[in-house]
Amino acid sequence: MSVLQLLEEIEDIIESGSSIPFAQKVLIDKRELLEIIKDIRIKLPDEVKQAQWIKEERQRILAEAQQEADTILEEANNHILSMIDQSEITRKANERAEEIIAQAQNSAKEMRLGAKDYVDSMLESAQENLIELVNTIKINRDEIKGMK
Repeated sequence: MSVLQLLEEIEDIIESGSSIPFAQKVLIDKRELLEIIKDIRIKLPDEVKQAQWIKEERQRILAEAQQEADTILEEANNHILSMIDQSEITRKANERAEEIIAQAQNSAKEMRLGAKDYVDSMLESAQENLIELVNTIKINRDEIKGMK
């Protein structure tokens, strides 16, 4: 089960618990709730590992984009050097090299921005899930503390 499913299970337990009249309190099975909390503690490291993987994947994508841009730039420079002795061809080669460099830079920039946006959205989603989980656990703990 995922962490979100376990949280839903906690909600179901709370919703199905016996309510205390006029007190906004619910009696629940302590062992059952503690078992689910234990499962959440086990699952959380997986969520954190997934966020770490997303971060590493972002770095890998950015490195690949930079390497591809460098390769394209190197190929353009090699092409320019091989054509340098021929004046008309040299002029055309310079124009084409500039186009290739601009395209490579734009492509690399788009790849970096796309990878950054993708990783940022994944990290934001993971962060929101973790915040929601922490808030739910805090609320549940506060309710449990209030039952004393």
